[in-house]
Amino acid sequence: MSRILLGVSGGIAAYKALELVRLATGAGHAVRVVQTPASRRFVGAASFEALTGAPVLVSEFERDPARGAFPGQPPPAHEPLSHLELVARAEAYVIAPASANTIAKLAAGIADNLLSSCALAADCPLVIAPAMNNRMYEHPATQANLGTLRERGARIVEPDSGRLASRGEHGVGRLAAPQRILAACEQALAGSSADARSPEDDRDGEGAWNGLNVLVTAGGTREPIDSVRFVGNSSSGRMGLALAREARARGAAVTVIAANVALERPAGVTWREVSTAAELMRRCEEEFPACDVLLMAAAVADFRPASPAAGKIKKTARERLRVELEPTTDVIASLAEHRRSDQTLVGFAAEHGEGALEYGRTKLAGKGLDAIVVNDISRADIGFEVDANEVTILTAGEDRPGTGRHVPRAGKAQIAEAILDTVEDLRSAR
Repeated sequence: MSRILLGVSGGIAAYKALELVRLATGAGHAVRVVQTPASRRFVGAASFEALTGAPVLVSEFERDPARGAFPGQPPPAHEPLSHLELVARAEAYVIAPASANTIAKLAAGIADNLLSSCALAADCPLVIAPAMNNRMYEHPATQANLGTLRERGARIVEPDSGRLASRGEHGVGRLAAPQRILAACEQALAGSSADARSPEDDRDGEGAWNGLNVLVTAGGTREPIDSVRFVGNSSSGRMGLALAREARARGAAVTVIAANVALERPAGVTWREVSTAAELMRRCEEEFPACDVLLMAAAVADFRPASPAAGKIKKTARERLRVELEPTTDVIASLAEHRRSDQTLVGFAAEHGEGALEYGRTKLAGKGLDAIVVNDISRADIGFEVDANEVTILTAGEDRPGTGRHVPRAGKAQIAEAILDTVEDLRSAR
C-alpha cells in the first residue's frame, strides 16, 4: 500500500477525482485530499472524506485533525504544518484535475494556497493531469508552463480529446481517464522514468525536443471537380499522426495540419483542418515561421482541376467529361525558400516501384530539404491506408547509391521513432 496525496483544483472535471480516489483506495493505496477553494464549488469535501476516511484540507492555516497522517498511520505527537507534513508522508502527489491557473502557479513557483504550497514542498514524484477548455490548453502560455514542469521532472498525463464542458464544444482538454491517471501514479511509485503523455508513450521524454515547435502535415488533399466530386488520393493520415504522437511524447509542442483526416486526434497537439492543397499551403505559411521542425507527411495533390464547377455536374448518357488539370504549388519547396538556418525540413516521397530511391534523392536536393522519407506504394502491405510501412530515410549529402537509413517493415509508430531519431541526429550535428 502506498500513500498518495491528491490535489483537486477548480473545474467541472473535479467530479472525476472521486472516481480516481475510489480506484486508488480499491487498489490498496492510502489517499489524502487537498482542494482549492474553487474546487469546492464543484465537489464538496464530504464526498472525498467518505471515500478516503480522512479529513480534507483547503487552507494551510486550517488544522488537520489527522496531523498529516494518512489512513493506517499513527499521527505525530505534535501539531505539524499541514502543507509540510502531508507531502513529507506522501509517496506521490497527484494533481487532478489541474486547471490552467494551477498549472501556471506551479510553473512559476507560486504558493498561495494549500495545493500549490504542497507542490512547492514536495520531494516525492509529482503527477499532473490537466483539464480545461481546448483553447486554454492549446494556448502557448499553458504549453510553455507544462514544458517547464516536465523539464523539472513532473509527469504530465495528457488530456483526452472529445466533448468539453461548454455546450457544443469539442477538442483536447478533457481530463484523462482516472484509470490512466492512477496508472501514471503507480508508475511513479514504482520508480519508472516513464512519462504519462498517453498510454502508448511509456518512456522518457527526449530532452533534445523540449521547447521545440514541430509542425506536422497529415492526410491527403482533395481538389474539387464540382460541388460533390474531387481529385484526391488514398492517404489516411496515419503516418503523420504517428509522427505527431512521437514528437509530443518527446516533449515538443506539436501542431498538426490535417487534410481530410478521419482518425482520432492525438492528445496534446494543436489541430488545424484543411481540405485542398491551396488551403494547406496557406496554413503552412502561417505556421511555418514559428516551427523548428517541419514533417511534411501529407500527400499533397500535384494537380487540381483548372476550372471546378460551382454546382454538381450532371451525368449524361453520351457525353464524356473532360477535366483540365493545372499544377498546384509545391508546398515544401516553397517553404524551403524562406527557411531559417536553424529549421529542419523533412519531406516524404511516395514512389511506385523501381527507381524510388533515385527519385527521392532528386527531390531531396531539388527541394532544399534536410531529409526525405521514401516508401514504395506499389506494395499493398505498406504505405497508404495500412498500419505498417517500410521506408528509407535519405539525408542531405547522402547522394551515393546504397546510402540512407533503411527501416524494415514495421508499425508506423516505430517508423516515426526512426524518423525523429534521424531529425535529432541532424540537429545535434549542427
